[in-house]
Parts: sequence; structure tokens; C-alpha cells
Amino acid sequence: MTSPVPIVVPVRLGPRSYEIRIGSGVLEGVAEFLQSKCAATQVVIIADRNVREPYAASVFHDIQSRGVACEILEVPSGESSKSIDMAGDLWEQLCAWGAERHVVVAGIGGGVVGDLAGFVAASYARGTRFVQIPTTLLAQVDSSVGGKVGVNLSTAKNMVGAFWQPAAVFIDLSVLSTLPEREFRSGLAEIVKYGMILDGPLFEYLEQNTADILAREDAHLQHLIRRSCELKAIVVEEDEREESGRRAILNYGHTFAHAIEAVSGYGHWLHGEAVSLGMVVAARLAERLGRIPADVVQRQHALLTNLKLPVEKEDLPFDKILAAMRRDKKAAGGQLRFILPNRIGAVELVDQVPIEKVREAWEQA
Repeated sequence: MTSPVPIVVPVRLGPRSYEIRIGSGVLEGVAEFLQSKCAATQVVIIADRNVREPYAASVFHDIQSRGVACEILEVPSGESSKSIDMAGDLWEQLCAWGAERHVVVAGIGGGVVGDLAGFVAASYARGTRFVQIPTTLLAQVDSSVGGKVGVNLSTAKNMVGAFWQPAAVFIDLSVLSTLPEREFRSGLAEIVKYGMILDGPLFEYLEQNTADILAREDAHLQHLIRRSCELKAIVVEEDEREESGRRAILNYGHTFAHAIEAVSGYGHWLHGEAVSLGMVVAARLAERLGRIPADVVQRQHALLTNLKLPVEKEDLPFDKILAAMRRDKKAAGGQLRFILPNRIGAVELVDQVPIEKVREAWEQA
């Protein structure tokens, strides 16, 4: 059973510090937080259309009951909403509603809505306050924490954006009970990533409790979400704006994943599905470069398979994948750079990787 008292994970960033609140029923505390901690007089909720009822509507009514002006702006579900056009439409709606400089924007939905709402908050009136209310597992363990917000270009994911830390993150475990199975499994890929890059015991925990995790047992989910948020917070505190290179480790598997999403068309693969395949290819690449033994590749492959995540690529031409990877934000001077494992629980940024090795790893997946 999860505790009725929320777990609080701090993100320590000086004047931009905030708390991640994790527990069943934490949505009930959003309105009070906005009023008491943010002194909000206006709140605009940007919500995925699929979660307007009951989650966004519930928060909306709680806010209104406190005498705070509130509006809900809906966006269609799916990666296609994470665009400049959609951001422009939301800016116009905010302005038409009368949103002022001190409006608080609340993003309610998955990673797409969180990134989009955060970007709108970072740019409207030169920056307004923002809270993250993630309703998918993937957003809860990854995209809602750390302040990266933005939109996609047609040829490159997350190429336009900002670092804009939220005032708080509210992670309500109860929303996961209604999450579609495919979306739930997608979020597990990011938790596997944390095990691979930073925490071998977390990786082992996933291996040992796969059946209970897939059954969405509360105690396991609470542990996995809390630990993922703790690890993300540690990295963000060390390198908030990706200046030292430390934060790049969070992109393990993502260079391939972003290319897969771009080449196949945004929305064809869920982000976590693409990350799963991206980690498979990245591990194969690390093996071919002599960085890890075959058993590490096999353990990762087995865990992803047991979690019912994709481990085999579709018929995506390598040349198109390569072209998309060259537009990756980690690329430097036209050269590809990859986050690759040294062992389970440790990775590093690797430069000057031979293209033929990358091709071999891709073809083998």
C-alpha cells in the first residue's frame, strides 16, 4: 500500500528549487499550493484532451472554489501537438482570455503536454510560473522533472525550447490505474534507462519484480517513481543547463530514439518504445566498440523483453536514421556522439564513433 502522506523529493537549484510530491491523491493539494505558495490570481490549465475528465476538471473546480480565475485549454493527444503552431495557438488563447504577467500555467497530461505547456509558460509574457501535473508514467519519471521544455521541428525532436523550472511537480499514483497498457509499458523504458546509467540495484529491482510491476502494484510503482525522480534530481542539480556535459547521460538511447521517431513519423512509436529500441542499439554499439561484454547487452535485452517493450526495429533505412542523428543536439562539428554504457549503472559520452560501427549495431537490432 502507498502511504497517504506524499513522498517529497526536493530538486535543489537555489532560487529555482522546487519539490516533487508523490503519492495517491496529491492532485487534491494542487489548488491549495497555487493559492498559498504561488499567490495565484489567474491559473490556465493546458490539458491533454484525454484527461480533461476527470483530472483536469477536478483541479479546475478546486481552483475555482477558492475564488481564483481559471481556464482550461485543451490540446489533442499525441506528439503532433508538440509544435510551434500549437504553441502559437495557445499564446493567442492565453492573450484572448486576459492572462496577465503573473498567470500560473498548469500542464496536465503526458510528456507532450508537459513540454508544450512549459514552453508556453517560458515564453508567454517573457516567462510565467508553471506547475507540472504528469498523468503518464513516462512523464512522471522523466520529462516532468528538470525544467526542459520545448517543441519539435518537422525534422528534429526538441530542437526549439528552453530551460524553465516548474514551481512544483505533482505525481498522483492513482492516475496510473486508468493509463492504457501500451502507455504504461512505454514509461517503464525510462526507468530501465535510470538503472543502466546510474543505479545497478534499480536495474536488479526491475529484473526481480517484473511481474508485480506489470501488474501495477502500488508499492513497486511508488518505489520506482521515487527513485527515478531522485536520480533525475541529482543529475539536474549537477548540470541544470547541460553546461558540464553531466546531464547528457540522461539521453542514453535517445540519439537513436529521436531519429526513430523523426524518420517513422511522430506518433508512430511512443517515446518510451523508441527509447527501448534506442537502448538496444546503443548497447550493441558499446559491445562492438569493446566497452561492454555480451552479457550486459543480453541482460538489458532480456529485461526490456520481459517488460514487453520493443527490441526489434522496423524497416527504417539506416541512411535516414543517420541523417536524423546528425541533427541531434549532442552532435558537435557534424560528428555523432553517443551515451554508451561501461557497465550496468554507468555510462559516458563517447565521441568519434565510426559510422560503420553505428551501421552494424543498427542492422543487428
